[in-house]
Amino acid sequence: MLRRLEEKDAPFMLKWMHDDTVNCWFRYPFADVTLEKAKFFIKYSFDEENQHFAITDNKDEYMGTISLKHISEKDHNAEFVVASRKEVQGTGIVERAITEILRYAFIDLGLHRVYLKVLADNVAARELYENCGFDLEGEFKDAIRLRGRYRNMAWYAMLNWKEKDV
Repeated sequence: MLRRLEEKDAPFMLKWMHDDTVNCWFRYPFADVTLEKAKFFIKYSFDEENQHFAITDNKDEYMGTISLKHISEKDHNAEFVVASRKEVQGTGIVERAITEILRYAFIDLGLHRVYLKVLADNVAARELYENCGFDLEGEFKDAIRLRGRYRNMAWYAMLNWKEKDV
């Protein structure tokens, strides 16, 4: 289900990156990413501070990227990010990948807290995160300017399962 990103994933990454219905929720201009840039990202996608994984199907085909970014050994936390190809949304694959990366974050890395930020009007993503156990911590008004207008950001977090007795 999760594995390190590989160069063979690059063309599949471009599917969601170039899909306006997916990339419209992201601040980064993914529509401008080329195959060469995707391969470069994959090459440097895993270190102590940022760890990006491929979400795969049972045939090992890339379905999306799920990441822990800004991993802090000092504060024992990390930012969580996920993006998937449109055709797998709503299939349960992303939910299983989230459970898997949270297990990795809390058990293998020993993190205390995993957090994320999402556009407040991205209802589908917010429902996904809430269904996976993330708690809303607050909403920041006009937090970013995206495509010519100010947008609110919702912040979510989850504390280590062991510490929550889950």
